[in-house]
Amino acid sequence: MRRVRRTGIVAALLLVLPVAGCGLFGSDPSAEDVAGEFLTALANGDTAGAAGRTDSAESAKTLMDNVRGALKPAGIRTEVTGSTELEDKSAKVRFNADWDLGRDRHWTFQGEVEMRPDNDSWRVHWAPSVLHPKLGVQQTIGVRDKDAVQAPVLDRDGTPLLAPERVVSVVLDPAKAGDVAAVAGVLAAAVGKVDQTITQQTIMDGVAKTPKGQSYTVVSLRDADYQAAKAQIYELPGVRFIAGTRLLAVDKNLATQLLPTIRKQVDAQVAGKAGFRVVTLNAAGGEVEELFVKDAEAGTAVHVTLSRKVQAAAEAAIDPVAQVAAIVAIKPSSGELLAVAQNAPADAQGSVALTGRFPPGSTFKIATATAALQGGAVTADTPSPCPGSITIGPRAIPNNNGFDKGTIPLRSAFAFSCNTTFAKLASQMQPDTLSNTARQYGIGVDYVIPGVTTVTGSAPPANDLVERAEDGFGQGKVLASPFGLAVMASTVASGTVPKATLFRDSPTKMDAAPQPIAAPVLDSVRGMMREVVTTIGGPLAQLPDVRGKTGTAQFGDGTHSHGWFAGYQGDLAFAVLLTDTGTSVPAIDVTDKFLRGIS
Repeated sequence: MRRVRRTGIVAALLLVLPVAGCGLFGSDPSAEDVAGEFLTALANGDTAGAAGRTDSAESAKTLMDNVRGALKPAGIRTEVTGSTELEDKSAKVRFNADWDLGRDRHWTFQGEVEMRPDNDSWRVHWAPSVLHPKLGVQQTIGVRDKDAVQAPVLDRDGTPLLAPERVVSVVLDPAKAGDVAAVAGVLAAAVGKVDQTITQQTIMDGVAKTPKGQSYTVVSLRDADYQAAKAQIYELPGVRFIAGTRLLAVDKNLATQLLPTIRKQVDAQVAGKAGFRVVTLNAAGGEVEELFVKDAEAGTAVHVTLSRKVQAAAEAAIDPVAQVAAIVAIKPSSGELLAVAQNAPADAQGSVALTGRFPPGSTFKIATATAALQGGAVTADTPSPCPGSITIGPRAIPNNNGFDKGTIPLRSAFAFSCNTTFAKLASQMQPDTLSNTARQYGIGVDYVIPGVTTVTGSAPPANDLVERAEDGFGQGKVLASPFGLAVMASTVASGTVPKATLFRDSPTKMDAAPQPIAAPVLDSVRGMMREVVTTIGGPLAQLPDVRGKTGTAQFGDGTHSHGWFAGYQGDLAFAVLLTDTGTSVPAIDVTDKFLRGIS
């Protein structure tokens, strides 16, 4: 049988207007022309127009409507790539197809249309294979999603902090529930064991705020929690369940303030990319053959700098505390955040550990001592008066409970935390000396850390003599966050203001590169911080080489005080804050528990 081959390209795109009749191609349209018109009409959703170009319009329209309804294409692109005319005067027209199924899903294939002469034109000989070569009689086409494989978020040691987990959403359709209040009561009794904030009233309130005709999502449960409640809620009228996979904390009590922020930051990276399958279906809806498959792509695991061990030790140390409490830990050699911990009262106030601003009290004597040492007028051994009280301008400044140590070395005045000594030193400095020195320790430096918001604190220049003296022992207008004091302690340990980071592959930006503190000065400060611990004595002094500074910081009307301890041990720097404790003793106890928890 003799065949004549013809080639050519006619594009039938979603945006191309449907072609009417054969006027666009003159009086003698080719098989390719008519096939292109058919494909263009199909692409545009004009199934009636496409069916009108076939020799079985009713059957063609029914199947095309069925397939388009099942696949719901966002768009279809087709391209005629050539044709073959046969001796019986029919022709085979070849084409490429790209069905955009939405959500970045593209089904591509090559097809063929049989064209038969029809007077002076051509007509598509209808068969299901026109839509796809493998589509048979009494079959249709369906699409099946292939879920992406979410990747975990890992701590610095590769231990999962967040991992994909099956979640079941409990959805209430009030229109189908009948007695909504009764259903809400049963739901509350079952799922309230998981989330105590859910009550019959909160469910009813949620339903009342839901637009008419829509459903209300009561709660999303981890699979284990869903299985525990399933027997009580599965048969409730108007209640349905939607299962999916979500990135959740492996330990739902760990880093509750921080992990949701991390999840939001990395969601796209760990989510991966869903795949899909296009299949033929028989009349009963069963799969017959797979036409196309795009495998799901796994997400990329994210490594954060946190240490689950250090984080857990920090939380174990502060969770029993009744007052607001927070711990921030940094690795001085790298600047990596190892722990950002808060207890429940702190969580209720927001991101206390990273952005809370509090008077630092005597922890700020690290900066005052450094400023004095850098000025050259004193050394750690310089005899320094530590009277019970001192008057600077109109302000009488006492030591805690008025203790009087006489004249002692500066390092001992630092260890005993003599307010009078450091107020006097600060009063003799220039208005911006303490401000500049605090900045050398990172206080006042602005960090841009991907995934979190941080505030180090502030130490504004003090032109007023009394304010300058008060700044010298961390009262005045000086403020710091637990993060800021952890940065200060880290700087003492390493000699460099840390470029604090949370994500291993996401660099941090700082708005300044503070001037380094001279090594001899830092050596003196380190020795003074060790003397603080040995002077305190007790269990903390029994731990190897802990160095730090206590702080009792008055606030409000002056009758209440926060307790601080900021310091380091080896390559671990930290700041501990307990609010409204009256003294720094509870902060010291928490520090001891924290360090023993990771040793």
